[in-house]
Amino acid sequence: MNRLYLQFYATILVVLAVFVGAAAVVWWVADDDNRTPQYLDVAAELTGALLPDSDASKADQQRAVEALNRKLRFDIALYRASGDLIAMSGTPPPRFEVRRARTGWRRGPGGPNFTLQLPDGRWLVARQVRERPNPIFWIAAALGLVALAVAVGAFPIVRGLGRRLERLKAGVERLGGGDLSARVKVEGRDEVAALAESFNRSAQRIEELVTAHRLLLANASHELRTPLARISMAAALLGDKADPKTRQSLKEDVAELDHLIEQVLLASRLEAIPELERHEPVDLLALAAEEASHYDLEATGQPVTVSGDRTLLRRLVRNLVENARRYGGEGPVAVSVTQERGRAVLEVSDHGPGVPEAERQRIFEPFYRLTGGAETGRGSGLGLALVLDIARRHGGDAVCLAAEGGGSRFRVELPAAL
Repeated sequence: MNRLYLQFYATILVVLAVFVGAAAVVWWVADDDNRTPQYLDVAAELTGALLPDSDASKADQQRAVEALNRKLRFDIALYRASGDLIAMSGTPPPRFEVRRARTGWRRGPGGPNFTLQLPDGRWLVARQVRERPNPIFWIAAALGLVALAVAVGAFPIVRGLGRRLERLKAGVERLGGGDLSARVKVEGRDEVAALAESFNRSAQRIEELVTAHRLLLANASHELRTPLARISMAAALLGDKADPKTRQSLKEDVAELDHLIEQVLLASRLEAIPELERHEPVDLLALAAEEASHYDLEATGQPVTVSGDRTLLRRLVRNLVENARRYGGEGPVAVSVTQERGRAVLEVSDHGPGVPEAERQRIFEPFYRLTGGAETGRGSGLGLALVLDIARRHGGDAVCLAAEGGGSRFRVELPAAL
């Protein structure tokens, strides 16, 4: 039972059931036998006056008991003080035990049995012929009707509360899924309504902040391209006036800045669009071979077709190859594509210093770089973050493993197209 309204409703029903049961048990175990109301003593005196004396013949006492049976319509049994039966009229009452006998009434089959001890020591046991429902039945029935009325009346209220909480939960899930326009309807004036209002205010504020962040990021990236173009043109106009080392360094800085802007713009666009814009069949091996050729590398393996956005998959392969070229040392970079258990597997391996096991997950975080990576002045920390994002958007995943013989092996798994 994982629905809140069902838990509330079940709690109400359990409480009502316990209440009805407890009331019935209390009534049942009430020790009425220990109380001898005054009217029972009076009844014993009057009954003793109507019956013959204890030394009268058994026939006289039998006739008197039969007369009481006709007038009162009670099953009656008369016993001696010793417990021996003297006379009886009607249905025999339950077994009489003088050791346990006392004036009062007790429950029994067919209704309550009244036991009276007459002034001369004899015992009279009477039971009404016309059966009446046990009082406990009426009490339990009344309490049951009350419980049913409360249950029927409480269900719409509890269910309404549950629906409101479910709608609030759906709104939170939509917001968490990236729909910043998610809002919930405010119903009523209670705590749930106040929670809905608080959620709407928070969602509005989050949407405003994210929109402002995206706008600032997009504008800043766009504005950076103008001075970047000027710097690039100035570097070209330097010609032979600058020494080759300065000229080369300037070109590398411009290329790095341009690459960073491109990465930031792509990350911003992916953040704004949670779903893939295009789905088309892509030969992953051909795509990897095409990108690897830009770096004088070859991609090996078998052709595997995946469904997705060709531009994003191209960026995924390019980022992995560039990362291996940047941090892979002097050794060769290997690019391969295989198919395993219905999934396309892309692997890019290098022979660099490798990634410590404790940091193999963190390197996929945006702007995270290994210790010492920032000092090189190369790399923004966005490349691998984009690799993981693109892989997951295509229903796959990306991990960093240790390569055989040293270095790192980046493995991307994507669902193969059927």
